[in-house]
Amino acid sequence: MKTTTKIIIYLSILALIDMIIPIPFTALMLIYVILEKPAWFKTLVTEIYNS
Repeated sequence: MKTTTKIIIYLSILALIDMIIPIPFTALMLIYVILEKPAWFKTLVTEIYNS
């Protein structure tokens, strides 16, 4: 599966969770990525820009 397809699926799931649970899960995930700088995020961004 292409990286862009995976990202669209993940973002759709996050959007559904945000609508069902009244906790801004996407915003919390963004704060986590900004503060912790996880390795999986860098890998994901690299895959996106290489494709």
